[in-house]
Amino acid sequence: MNAIRSLPLRAALATATAAAALLLTAFGSGDNTAGTGTTLPATASARVDTSLDKHNQADVTFAQTMTVHHRQAIEMAEMARTRASSSDVKTLAAKIKREQVPEIRTMVGWLKAWGEKVPRNTYGMRPGHPSDMPEMMNQREMRALHRASGKSFDTMFLTMMIKHHQGAIQMAKTEKTHGAYRPAKALANRIITTQTAEVTQMRKMLRTS
Repeated sequence: MNAIRSLPLRAALATATAAAALLLTAFGSGDNTAGTGTTLPATASARVDTSLDKHNQADVTFAQTMTVHHRQAIEMAEMARTRASSSDVKTLAAKIKREQVPEIRTMVGWLKAWGEKVPRNTYGMRPGHPSDMPEMMNQREMRALHRASGKSFDTMFLTMMIKHHQGAIQMAKTEKTHGAYRPAKALANRIITTQTAEVTQMRKMLRTS
């Protein structure tokens, strides 16, 4: 009699065991589930797109030409230290040099990292022949600025630097449109903001001089 009664119990236990086995097969063990949970974020992070940090030819051109452009601006700014009569012109010139020296260092660093040519100095410009970069001063203009002094220098410096800044702004806008390297585009944006403000300041200085 006891053996007969135990048959339904054994059948129930067998059914429960089979059901548990099916659940484990379908969903995996608790350890495997935890392992999957820790693997997915790592897989997702490995797929992060790093293409935005790549550079293109527009970035190379920007770094090379802006380096040369900045060097001429610094040369002009250094003249103001001894030839300008206005303290405001001297202060502005010092600010321009302080801003552009580290920017040159940054751009030269990019060019070296990319294996690209670093411009040695400014382009060799013959008198009367402007460079192929926007609003660069030719040698004749630079010699005239070097010979000037006092208020004459102040006027010439401000007039030339406004033109020079406008060229840099144009180059920076080209980089923002066609460049791919995010740090270069960020630098271009900073140049546009900074030099646009300085152009406004220099125009006001010319009106009040």
